Amino acid sequence: MAPADRAYEELREHARLMQTLSEVSRAALEEDDLMRLLHRVVDYVAARLDVAVASILLVDEGGQHFVAEVAAGDLELRTPEGRDDWPVTLGVSGRCVRTGEPQHVSDVGADPDYLPGHPDVRSEYLTPIRFRGRILGVLNLESPRVDDFDVQARGVFDAIAAQVAGSIHLASVNRKLEEANRELERLSQLDGLTGIANRRSFDATLDREWRRAVRERTWISLLLADLDHFKTFNDTYGHLHGDDALRKAAAVLKDAARRVTDLVARYGGEEFAILLPGAGPDAAAQVAERARTGLEALALAEAGTGAAPPVTVSIGAASARGPGQQLTEFFGAADQALYRAKRLGRNRVEAVTLGVLGPS
Repeated sequence: MAPADRAYEELREHARLMQTLSEVSRAALEEDDLMRLLHRVVDYVAARLDVAVASILLVDEGGQHFVAEVAAGDLELRTPEGRDDWPVTLGVSGRCVRTGEPQHVSDVGADPDYLPGHPDVRSEYLTPIRFRGRILGVLNLESPRVDDFDVQARGVFDAIAAQVAGSIHLASVNRKLEEANRELERLSQLDGLTGIANRRSFDATLDREWRRAVRERTWISLLLADLDHFKTFNDTYGHLHGDDALRKAAAVLKDAARRVTDLVARYGGEEFAILLPGAGPDAAAQVAERARTGLEALALAEAGTGAAPPVTVSIGAASARGPGQQLTEFFGAADQALYRAKRLGRNRVEAVTLGVLGPS
């Protein structure tokens, strides 16, 4: 080949490598899902750079095992010795992780660490995917030709590995941020003292389940519970004992409502609400009585000194089904039933069954 032709081919190859790096960089910015990004990278590298295999191998947090691999290319590789567990003590990939240095294997037959993944592979280049000193994985390129990775190509592969490292780190940060946001959202739905749902969560769930009951014409029941003599108990034994009593009462109420769909919430002060989607009057009565007897037993232990009346619970229950009543009427009926329970002597359940349901 004439010098001019050789220079032209080298220029074309350089442009191709730079375009590949540019595409990988763009993918790193565009893609917010890590595994989709890794697949895009290996697909593009395998297609544009004429390698038989392009793969990315990720290591675990401790850097001791390869835990994930994405690959593209004409050849299908198998893991070393057919193993499911791939420690970094094996192979050239493992050597790349252990040393933290790129590994250029110009002839795989001459490298004692090389573990054949496919009989057609003749040369290999591996470069660590590193972020701030920590090895996250390895970018692996394999070719059916001996000594197929020149200095220019290796430099581009190193740059691609750096792009991938940044994307993996960013994905990890985003994942942790999403987890933190989910935890904050979960905590925002809970009462800080008792650990059960708070009023905000209850109001949103009540609205949603009411609409579902209207739409599907199914039963829905609501229990409103108010602790009897709690103010006297709190004034007598102090706020620390009062807070402890509220936590124990919440646990008893939560135990009484045992279905996954049931919601127990602290509605305010010593007031609680239990929402029972799909539950009719009989099921609501059973939950209410479990709650009442549970609080009655708990109160005997709390008020053992006799210095304050026992802390029991009064419960108002409302059940409804089908289109007709308003949500405000439904809630008001449970509230009125609670008032009757208080007026008739406390430590009791009063229940009402409404007609048909209607829009809120």
